[in-house]
Amino acid sequence: MKKIEAIIRKSKFNEVKEALHGIEVNFFSYWDVTGVGNEKEGHVYRGVVYSTSDIQRRYLSIVVSDPFLERTVNKLLEVANTGAVGDGKIFVSTIDEAYRIRTKEKGSDTLK
Repeated sequence: MKKIEAIIRKSKFNEVKEALHGIEVNFFSYWDVTGVGNEKEGHVYRGVVYSTSDIQRRYLSIVVSDPFLERTVNKLLEVANTGAVGDGKIFVSTIDEAYRIRTKEKGSDTLK
């Protein structure tokens, strides 16, 4: 099993959610987060300078069985991409074990 952590633009979240459902990734958690990016200059909107060093993003935590890893990452890369600085990051790590609390099942069956 693999854990995919993705930090994406909030504006792309609904599109990403639908795309993940489309490849049968039906369960994941998400949070609104603030991060610090590489961009140091502020933006001017209607004469007011706004800091862009603190960036609002959405953090997704997705656990998938090994066969779903590549298609999930590829879908995130495809759908979350705008081609502009600040599209986000994807991190993949290994999950040693998973348990379903209700039935006490363990392993990849807990993802179904």
